[in-house]
Amino acid sequence: MEVQQVGSLRFQIDFSQPLYEQILDQVRSAIAKGEIGLGDKMPSVRELAQELRMNPNTVMRAYQELERDGLTEKRRGQGTYVTSSAESVQHFRKSLAEQYIDAFLAQMESLGLSWNDIEEYIRNNHGTEKGGSQE
Repeated sequence: MEVQQVGSLRFQIDFSQPLYEQILDQVRSAIAKGEIGLGDKMPSVRELAQELRMNPNTVMRAYQELERDGLTEKRRGQGTYVTSSAESVQHFRKSLAEQYIDAFLAQMESLGLSWNDIEEYIRNNHGTEKGGSQE
């Protein structure tokens, strides 16, 4: 997997996976984690496509989806910017966390684990390691 820096963005691109989804997921994650600041200018579609060696239509599609998510906004004649709304980013971050938790729980349930099993595993193995507190 190749790691590339484009402006303030860092991408790990796996050319065996859908490129549009990788750009979208990695930019969403960077915005949600605060690695890209509110109101920061995004690289142009052309610049990002050139740096990542991909079709500009692929990048454009990801940028359009980011705008639909409310995470970016186009400014006529100036380019694409990360939203300046902390509320939009927080809402998206919460939504993303809920999706991850739902997927995690579905996987654990497919293994036949009950909520009590899952809770016990988390408490015993990850409670204090990841910043949680044990009671």
